[in-house]
Amino acid sequence: MKILTNENNTSTLKLLIAANLAGKKVEMQYVSFEGVFAGPRSLPLLEVDDQLAFFSSNAATQYLFPVLDMSQNGQSEQMQEWEATRLQPAVSAVLAAKTVPADLKQALDALLQHVEAIIAAKKYLFGDMLSAADISLWSTLYPVYHSEALKTYLAPYKNTLRWYADIAQAKAVQEAVKQWGGSVDKPFAPVSALGAPQLASLASPVGTPMEGPAVVPGPTDEEMASAKESWENGRSRLQAPLKQDKFAMPVNDRRNVLITSSLPYVNNVPHLGNIIGCVLSGDIFARYCRLCDYNTIYICGTDEYGTATETKALQEGVTPQQICDKYFEIHNSVYRWFDIGFDHFGRTTTPEHTQLVQKLFLQVNENGFISSQTVDQLHCEKCNKFLADRFVEGTCPHPGCLYEDARGDQCDKCGKLVNAIELIKPRCKICGDSPAVRPSEQLFIDLAQLEPSLRSWWTKVEHGWSPSARAVARSWLREPLRARAVTRDLKWGVPVPVEGFTNKVFYVWFDAPIGYWSITQCLTKDYEKWWKPDKDIHVKLYQFMAKDNVPFHAIMFPTAIIAANQGHVLVDHIFATEYLNYEEGKFSKSRGVGVFGTDAQDTGIPSDVWRFYLASVRPESSDSSFSWVELGTRNNSELLNNLGNFCHRSLSFCANSFKGRVPELRATRHDLELMALVNRELVAYVQHMEKGRLREALKHVLLISKLGNQHMQSSQPWVLLKGTDDDKERGSTAIAMCCQLVALLCVLLTPYMPATGRRLRDQLKVTPDTLRLNPKNPSFIQYLPAGHVIGKPEPLFTKIEPEVLEKLRAKYAGTQDDREKKQNGDVTSVGSMAELEKAVAEQGEKVRKLKASTKDKAVWTPEVNKLLELKKQLTAAQSQPQAPPTSASVADLEKAVAEQGEKVRQLKASTKDKAVWAPEVNKLLELKKQLTAAQQATPTSGAAGDSVASLEKAIAEQGDKVRKLKASTKDKAVWTPEVNVLLDLKKRLAALHTK
Repeated sequence: MKILTNENNTSTLKLLIAANLAGKKVEMQYVSFEGVFAGPRSLPLLEVDDQLAFFSSNAATQYLFPVLDMSQNGQSEQMQEWEATRLQPAVSAVLAAKTVPADLKQALDALLQHVEAIIAAKKYLFGDMLSAADISLWSTLYPVYHSEALKTYLAPYKNTLRWYADIAQAKAVQEAVKQWGGSVDKPFAPVSALGAPQLASLASPVGTPMEGPAVVPGPTDEEMASAKESWENGRSRLQAPLKQDKFAMPVNDRRNVLITSSLPYVNNVPHLGNIIGCVLSGDIFARYCRLCDYNTIYICGTDEYGTATETKALQEGVTPQQICDKYFEIHNSVYRWFDIGFDHFGRTTTPEHTQLVQKLFLQVNENGFISSQTVDQLHCEKCNKFLADRFVEGTCPHPGCLYEDARGDQCDKCGKLVNAIELIKPRCKICGDSPAVRPSEQLFIDLAQLEPSLRSWWTKVEHGWSPSARAVARSWLREPLRARAVTRDLKWGVPVPVEGFTNKVFYVWFDAPIGYWSITQCLTKDYEKWWKPDKDIHVKLYQFMAKDNVPFHAIMFPTAIIAANQGHVLVDHIFATEYLNYEEGKFSKSRGVGVFGTDAQDTGIPSDVWRFYLASVRPESSDSSFSWVELGTRNNSELLNNLGNFCHRSLSFCANSFKGRVPELRATRHDLELMALVNRELVAYVQHMEKGRLREALKHVLLISKLGNQHMQSSQPWVLLKGTDDDKERGSTAIAMCCQLVALLCVLLTPYMPATGRRLRDQLKVTPDTLRLNPKNPSFIQYLPAGHVIGKPEPLFTKIEPEVLEKLRAKYAGTQDDREKKQNGDVTSVGSMAELEKAVAEQGEKVRKLKASTKDKAVWTPEVNKLLELKKQLTAAQSQPQAPPTSASVADLEKAVAEQGEKVRQLKASTKDKAVWAPEVNKLLELKKQLTAAQQATPTSGAAGDSVASLEKAIAEQGDKVRKLKASTKDKAVWTPEVNVLLDLKKRLAALHTK
């Protein structure tokens, strides 16, 4: 094997280390780009033999030193890609810079923080086993570590230094460094000759995936001619703006686009992964469609039926409808803050929804695709009901697991799916009793009979789906489809309108997608014009979702529509995402892990910045991760320093040098070259947008901004405007070009950052109708006529300081319960002692109900922890000196004791279950304790405000109350407190008589 390389190329060091560690012999040969060089102009090149060569240093490293630990599951390759696209370009830029600018230093610090976090508790990146990724990162950091001027960058990162030194001690590594021409002991001298010339030229000093390929061939004459023609005539080819009322209706002379996002489930606050997975992605695409003058409508709402809602209602001690009402408002508020522009955001608990679900089912049934089957289900005799999967728990049946608190649908310990009737020692989650297996008759839809029609449709449309959506659908279609139950034994759902099944409801998988229809119907009674269009009108349906929702939209819902055969629109494009992880873990609604929509509002970071960042890490082809450090880096580098800086400088030059009037653009060949390069990015932007690749499209927006910055730096209009008349003309043309680019950026950025787009339009003094896009011929056109007067330029973005991000990371660490406990750690956070006592009582009641309803510790343990924290606060408050109670508080306490005593009496009369009334007895005892303390603090001469007449009246009333209580029961615990109240009243009256 042979390595072709240039001198001091640290990417070559990767290959030498990998070869030495694997015991493979390689020969190193120095070459250059001068003369003939076969293959891509990149170094190093690993030649294995005549048939096999590697142009990617990381691919070659992986080949020489393959991953042996299968548990890494592709993580090594992912980390190597991060090293190549993020870390190495940043290190190269730092090494090449005479003085390192602050933004570049911040970018490198952010990357090193990422490495530090990964390596914190591990020997190597992925545990105890060295990987190719370790080799790649180590080699890239080698010159930083061995440069006297730069090694201070690594000083704060103790774990990274420990990891680096550990690898450096390996004999194979030391030999490779020596062969390469360096030393693990001595400084690395020729820092400027780092192997950054791995490519013939570098397009960017920082180099992130946002910045595109390193080598960009110049535009052709044909491209420049096309750019000139589009610049001169492109504006006239824009369609006339759509004129419509509050919302669009399909028409026959426009492209009609119907967009839905999978309906978010209404049992919790949506987290950032939920938001980018469906509603934000759908909103970005809908805004893009409107820029293109597509006739567009965007529909979404909350999915409100099913067992998850019932479970949440049980936890919170309210009805399912109350849960739906509560979380619908939360979802609605979160999406409004994120500037999600639904045409209508509805819900599935509406009469319209019930009607449409039942109607579709009856049509499917009438067409012969519904049958009944008897299935075995768990039935709780005590609750007298069949138990849905989530209302059953028991021991996991899978060998080797045997987890005692497995759910009826899945085991949280081993992660495997569970059939509820297979649970060992199953128990009812509501009452704790052991359920029995009973037959239950359910209705099924015959998917097998419909499979040929489904496959025929799918083969025609699947090419327009995202890779994730295609992969999930194909996995379902590898095996024959089987009949699937559409009904279940629940109360919370759409009732089944068939005799003998009216005590059942439809499975939520069947009813939820019909919510798209019913929500549209709540918007307009003419909803069928979108969902059942006339023959001469074509509607394209786009659906956005996370990949776990694909089976219902790709298989189940289309099958039901085909079975009904009523002419409803079938989905044309499914754009599904993978999962967004949180830092080093996963977002979790059930465990409260991650940043939630309400949290984002509290950070002080504008919603547009959140939208931009989430779009930039959208998990389009593989899982991605949220990172606080990366959020700050993207804001400060890509928004503030790149895009925001370009827009503000351009408009400021126009305002200051031309009194706000946009100069005439007299295009030179240099300008036409720039226009042609911009057109390339525009074409790519539209292509990616049309295919739902929103993250990829965003990269091209930033590339256009980068081209604008480069044009300004190379033109230097601030110099030209002070020169000759020819120089001044070139300077004014440069400013005109930059202002036109700002207008274009406003167009392209608006789908991602609508508030920023509105601000930029205000600064440009243009209307939305002015800034539109021609998707059939995407090209740079003259948005601002010469002489157009702009508004006042203002900065678009502000810097997010690292310390702010660190505080936010600490604030949102752990679970939502952990955060609540932190917030409640101060005694004053709940309020006065009376409020604390009330909070303890209410929380105790909540815990009691939860423990009575389930033995699942995971359900009630967080509430127990809250109760313990409140009690801790109460104890602290009670230990502080208390002001003497007033006579008014004595009277209030007497009243409270009397009312609580009555409550205890009624509870004891209604049940012998001590668990029910014991908490109320404790409340009564606590009230008596407070009353005694208050009475002792009251002056013996009588409480202020007491009078003989009032006390005599109170004694008469209390005496009558005691007589009635003694007559009604022999239980001294009931009437003794009232006797004590009577005696105290008599004592106070006697004190007044002796005054």
